[in-house]
Amino acid sequence: MAVLTRVDEKDAEVLAARYGLPAIERIDPIPAGSVNSNFAVRAGERQLFLRIYEERDLAGAQREAALLERLAGAGVPTPAPLPMRDGRLVSSLRGKAAAVFPWRSGRMRCQASVTPEDARRVGEALARVHVAGGPEEAEEGRFRAEDLALRLDRIAREGEPVLAAAVPELRDELKRAHGARDRSLPGGLTHGDLFRDNVLWAESGEISALLDFESACAGTYAYDLMVTVLAWCVGDDVDPVLARAMGSGYDAVRPLRESERRALAAEATFAALRFTITRITDFAMRTNTGAPQHMKDWRRFRMRFLKLQSLGHDGVRRLVGL
Repeated sequence: MAVLTRVDEKDAEVLAARYGLPAIERIDPIPAGSVNSNFAVRAGERQLFLRIYEERDLAGAQREAALLERLAGAGVPTPAPLPMRDGRLVSSLRGKAAAVFPWRSGRMRCQASVTPEDARRVGEALARVHVAGGPEEAEEGRFRAEDLALRLDRIAREGEPVLAAAVPELRDELKRAHGARDRSLPGGLTHGDLFRDNVLWAESGEISALLDFESACAGTYAYDLMVTVLAWCVGDDVDPVLARAMGSGYDAVRPLRESERRALAAEATFAALRFTITRITDFAMRTNTGAPQHMKDWRRFRMRFLKLQSLGHDGVRRLVGL
């Protein structure tokens, strides 16, 4: 998306004073992401990352920053926010919450370049998030069945005819998928959005950083695993080699219970519907997101949903090797 909040030299002076930085030489907008305004900051020999929260209020940004600090301290490869001179982790800039992070170098993977080893490492990293986040009191998420139903209402009201016509079928599928989920599955803090653009890779092939915990919330671990499988292991079709590698990596760090293994198909189905619906409201119904439309096409997650339906319960479990 385009950067929504601009910063100037005065803002740079304020940041330098608050964080005890040398004079800031450059603040360059980063035209990526779908929720926040992000910037690369150069202050003397230091390169930093500035995030301005476009949707979260100050209290929400403070909770997220504190969470990232604890996860980083527990060994999750995510950069902890820098404290200001007074010890606080979140500032205010242009009337919005803002945080500064150390810069993490690395590249993002395109789908064609993802290897089974990459998938295994991502599965391991996700499991570490779940283990480290066990003590956290995670807040309720924004993508519950009732939230998605409200989005469908909006699509029916405001969507173009092709989008509105899809609503009745999506509504029926959402009701069935929600009803099929096991409410007793193990859960806690989940990332909720561990797509390829939220993982940085070092030249060594190691994960440099997990990014964007904006959607982190309470949820089932099996659901979070299947979100990640659907994000990393699908090109024109689901890739069983990548899916099994990811499942193996996850299971090696946090072994799944039998109840979770039985629930993989239901959790994956709900995940596919979530992203089908949110891709419509957040991209298809918005004209200036800045994201390449083929990357955010709701029909690609619709394809995932239909594939899961064709595989069935046992087929999904075999797909992930669990």
